Amino acid sequence: MIDTFLPTEYEVPATIGNYLKFEDGDNTFRILSSPILGYEYWIDTKDGKRQPIRKRMTEALDMSQIPDPDEVKHFWAMVVWNCDLKKIQILEITQKSIQRILRGLAKNVKWGSPKEYDIVVNKTGKKMETRYTVTPDPKTPLDKEVAKEYKEKVINLEALFSGADPFETEKVNPDDIPL
Repeated sequence: MIDTFLPTEYEVPATIGNYLKFEDGDNTFRILSSPILGYEYWIDTKDGKRQPIRKRMTEALDMSQIPDPDEVKHFWAMVVWNCDLKKIQILEITQKSIQRILRGLAKNVKWGSPKEYDIVVNKTGKKMETRYTVTPDPKTPLDKEVAKEYKEKVINLEALFSGADPFETEKVNPDDIPL
């Protein structure tokens, strides 16, 4: 007898927030914006939560204000199309192995800008045993509907530096911001 409690094809949905978090297995996305670059560390707030503090690469870090200087990470943040969830999100990459591969692809004349093809990041393992592999898909034009949605979406990546919500501020082209 087949259990009809749930549809046969049913799977528990992934969290669909405004930020892409790498899940176990393949994570496919298309980069839509150039990344903003900086340093990030976390502080404990008075209400017991953790809050990220982000500084531009050009800003000096006051190491005396950082709870654990060994925890400061270099980050890239960019707008992406999450191909799996069919959603525009922000992806923050702190993993140096992923940054190195994306930088290598961008510098390679045969691949060029990672905005021209989908990227698949495969995540395996947990905590200190976590490993990532990065694979570029063949170059394809960005879907016209995705391009239209991105153009109409209001996202200000620079808001990450002030702790504001990038989805609730004016859209800013990072190329227009003086460093």
